[in-house]
Amino acid sequence: MKKFIIIFCVFCSIFFVLFSFTNTQKDKSIIATGAKIEKLSGSFSFTEGPAADKKGNVYFTDQPNDRIMIWSVDGKLSEFGSYGRANGTYFDRDGRLLTCSDMDNEIWSVGMDGSYTVLVANYNGKKLNGPNDLWIHPKTGGIYFTDPFYIREYWTRSSDMEQEGQYVYYLKPDRKSIVIADTNLKGPNGIIGTPDGKQLYVSDFADKLTYVYDIRPDGSLDNRKLFARMGSDGMTIDNRGNVYFTGDGVTVFNSKGEQIEHIPIDAKWTANVCFGGKDMKTLFITASEYLYSLRMNVRGY
Repeated sequence: MKKFIIIFCVFCSIFFVLFSFTNTQKDKSIIATGAKIEKLSGSFSFTEGPAADKKGNVYFTDQPNDRIMIWSVDGKLSEFGSYGRANGTYFDRDGRLLTCSDMDNEIWSVGMDGSYTVLVANYNGKKLNGPNDLWIHPKTGGIYFTDPFYIREYWTRSSDMEQEGQYVYYLKPDRKSIVIADTNLKGPNGIIGTPDGKQLYVSDFADKLTYVYDIRPDGSLDNRKLFARMGSDGMTIDNRGNVYFTGDGVTVFNSKGEQIEHIPIDAKWTANVCFGGKDMKTLFITASEYLYSLRMNVRGY
């Protein structure tokens, strides 16, 4: 009897350890238990630039058709409007949608009433290459944006590059002064910063590398370090500090630059990603002609 009790206790201990380990692993997973990729719509030409407003509605671009679409928190699709062939987008603190409008290679600020203001039209009197993606500092309101050179078939101007290189720019909080933040990149693309405003991630897509910078109080970038040997088209970040890359599906790195997840997407190319929904715990993915979603254990900000 005594031997039986000992064996039973040992068995219970092992079961408890395994059960606890399994639950811990589930808790650590960034994807919600049982969640699967959901195709929300496929009625587009090429989707890009998703951004969520304060309510969790997701705005995204269908660039070949020159339109911005909305996927509401109620699961309804509608069209917002056309804003200079917008690519990357991001909401500012005032609820205005900032767009990388590369019809004329500008940065626009769009109000919810449809009115807009051109924030950046050129640099030193010369056309930008084509603003691609942007991030707004959560405390200062300063804007960082990437400016790679991709020739567009809809351009009516010269297809020659007017700037000397493909850089990361910083539009200061006054939204009047613009400076180059980094010149040492071959073709910057995806960009995202941390919620505390202390670090900035920039993908040098042309070189298949991604860097992390410290953001100084004046907005300048310092202490550039290699973060991952992978480039990214679009990027986002969650409340655990994990950074999401796009291209071949969605690849997720922790804040140390270690890959922790890969989410395959049934599309030729995964362009961009953001968090949205009422609780900001749904990952929205723009990929080729589709919009996808995936429920998560983590949330955006």
